[in-house]
Amino acid sequence: MSDSPNRAEKTSRVSIPIAVVLERTIDQSKRWVVPSWSVYTVVSDENLGGLEQQVTVQNDGTTQRFFHGGLTLDLYKDGGEGYWYNLLSSDPYLFIVCEGEPGAMEIIPFYVTANQDEAMGHLETDDMVLSIPMPVEMRELLERYVLEHYEPAEKKKRKRKDWLQDSIRVSNQSPKKHD
Repeated sequence: MSDSPNRAEKTSRVSIPIAVVLERTIDQSKRWVVPSWSVYTVVSDENLGGLEQQVTVQNDGTTQRFFHGGLTLDLYKDGGEGYWYNLLSSDPYLFIVCEGEPGAMEIIPFYVTANQDEAMGHLETDDMVLSIPMPVEMRELLERYVLEHYEPAEKKKRKRKDWLQDSIRVSNQSPKKHD
């Protein structure tokens, strides 16, 4: 018995350690304190494995930056189409999925993806999704991954359905009489 499917499955998944720096800005000129959230930067480094906590890296009163480590960008073979479409866009993005409401004073990132379809799925379930242009080194890695693991499905021409024939058949059938 060969274990090649398991071996292929293991090698088709790539995990990249990621740290995210989120930026919270509060407009002091407004009456209500409503923070605005964005991704300041994303860092990929093998040495980030032990840094999993949230750390405040800047606080100047109106802008705060929070470092979040311990995340991974996982690439899966079945996500190839979503990665491919992301790479085809003029600016490929990374999507950071967070726990918390858009106006909350604190949010926690829990998932990073390069798949547009996954990001849209999280948006549809009311998760907060932030995005940032993909760093060049991650884009290059994603391009290599897509070239190695993704084969676009062959487009098949659909047969046209003859709607006229179907409507003629329905109109020519006489209604059944019930006794």
